Amino acid sequence: MSSDEASQNALPKELMELQLGQIDLLMAMYASDEAIAMDSAASGLIETLRAWCECDREAAPKFSETVINLQLRVDVENDDSTTRTLQLTLTVPLKCQTQEELTEPPPIKTRIQQPDWMSKGDVAKLNTEIPEEDILSVIEHIKDAASQHLLSLKQAEITNAPTTDTSLVRVWFYFPSISTRAKRDDFINYAPTYGLTGFLLAGKPGILCLEGGSVAIDDFMKFIKTESWGDIPAHHKKVSERYREEAANLKRAFSDMQEITDMIEKRGARGNRGDMKALEAWLVECGLGDAFGKILM
Repeated sequence: MSSDEASQNALPKELMELQLGQIDLLMAMYASDEAIAMDSAASGLIETLRAWCECDREAAPKFSETVINLQLRVDVENDDSTTRTLQLTLTVPLKCQTQEELTEPPPIKTRIQQPDWMSKGDVAKLNTEIPEEDILSVIEHIKDAASQHLLSLKQAEITNAPTTDTSLVRVWFYFPSISTRAKRDDFINYAPTYGLTGFLLAGKPGILCLEGGSVAIDDFMKFIKTESWGDIPAHHKKVSERYREEAANLKRAFSDMQEITDMIEKRGARGNRGDMKALEAWLVECGLGDAFGKILM
């Protein structure tokens, strides 16, 4: 749009004066905290329009801009007394359609910019719910909505937090067969996120030992069956719990989660992966010799 066309569609002087008044109000409220900003071109245009509004000339000055954009930072209170910030873009219209007969200036449009503590979908939802009200009411609405969002995040975090499980158990699982590398890696990579230690021996048969909270182990195995094994037919998801140690003085035998397949294979007779005597000897070294008979006999 040319500057002549923009000027021809400029808001009538009395409405432009109201629009500039809203900008002045925002600047007065937020400038002291350096929470509001505009570029130099916008600042210059405001002064040009202000001079027009204060003079007797009816014809609008020539300008090409159709809006003025302001950047506003607002604080969002969290219920734990911490503060998050939101960046808003305020778009102030300077023009109208020629056929319109306006009695008040077009509303200032507000868009929330995505912060690092809110997803793109959440931002889009909040943007669609911004009411068509005066700009100060809109800003308060956004702050309240963002505060509610933070509260819902905290409530979800509390709801989804794993149950405190101070009792330590050691659980042994038996697989008729487990060989797929990706499935094996899931055991090793995801077990620590549940606070679990232990080992996996792949092959035919496969042995899994998990140490940690009883609930955490059950949740982890549920995750494996539904997520890691989601593409495996149900009749192939064969795993059985063989032994659960729940002694009051039980201590962890392992410091991390590891796969021992290659190590046991090298220790076995003639490099035989299925040589369970090598596993038994290793478990004895770990102080877990009694478990061997309970999981394989």
